[in-house]
Amino acid sequence: MAKRMSNTEFERLVDEITQQVMARVREDGKLPPTVHNANCCVHDDDGRCVAHCHERVQKVIANGASRITSGLGYIPRDLSVARLIDHTLLKPDASADEIAQLCREAREYHFASVCVNSAYVPLCADLLKGSDVAVCTVVGFPLGASPPEVKAYEAELAIKNGATEIDMVMNIGALKSRDLKALYRDIATVVATCHAHNVICKVILETAKLTDEEKVIASQVSKMAGADFVKTSTGFGGGGATVEDVALMRRVVGSNIGVKASGGVRSYADAQAMVKAGATRIGASAGVAIARQEAGEHIASGKGY
Repeated sequence: MAKRMSNTEFERLVDEITQQVMARVREDGKLPPTVHNANCCVHDDDGRCVAHCHERVQKVIANGASRITSGLGYIPRDLSVARLIDHTLLKPDASADEIAQLCREAREYHFASVCVNSAYVPLCADLLKGSDVAVCTVVGFPLGASPPEVKAYEAELAIKNGATEIDMVMNIGALKSRDLKALYRDIATVVATCHAHNVICKVILETAKLTDEEKVIASQVSKMAGADFVKTSTGFGGGGATVEDVALMRRVVGSNIGVKASGGVRSYADAQAMVKAGATRIGASAGVAIARQEAGEHIASGKGY
């Protein structure tokens, strides 16, 4: 297991990585259209931040980002854990009936979204029409090894079919090779496609395959590429979210973008621990169990639900 960094080592590493990424990006002469600076996620064609663009923010909200400040990842703490859950079913043999059940549960418990493979996006968009539940799908899943243009096409098609959130798997090999320019382009290309349609983009790091240093690099590059969230895991990469990884990712990206804890979150206690560590979204297939446990705890404490 990799040794945990001290605070001083961590801050120095983040500074070094930021300088490296900016140096490589500047080789192209400019940032992609969706990226204005490292602390602001969505911009209009004139480069104005959402903090100053009410009309654009309202369009993003209409597409499912009801939890928004100047960074799309922010979620107020007064929301229930259930409202942070991306109710997930990504197994390859999922049937249409199982997806329909997923959507019924998401409506009943008012989850943030359903997260499904892209073939089921049209079905989910139809079943969730008029609800407060977003339709999320995955791109470059689960390996992240396809070219950025292919990921962008996947995202474009999914959005056309009704997706309002995209979870993309980053190019892990580019990170392992320390080709930060390729990694940046991989992420920024999909982010640009999503933001052109006012759709949220989350970047899956697959933390189980990364060292702490690589987690820092991936989080920083995702932030600089304009991502709305960084996400821990696919659930297919040999490990899931940990409190330590969520806390590390939150320290890197700051408060302006979201952190999604995904993989292995099976109980209300698990979800609470992730939120306490800095998660603003939870990816879970056990959403119903988590919501029921939360409701039971509220009733038992006399707070109601």
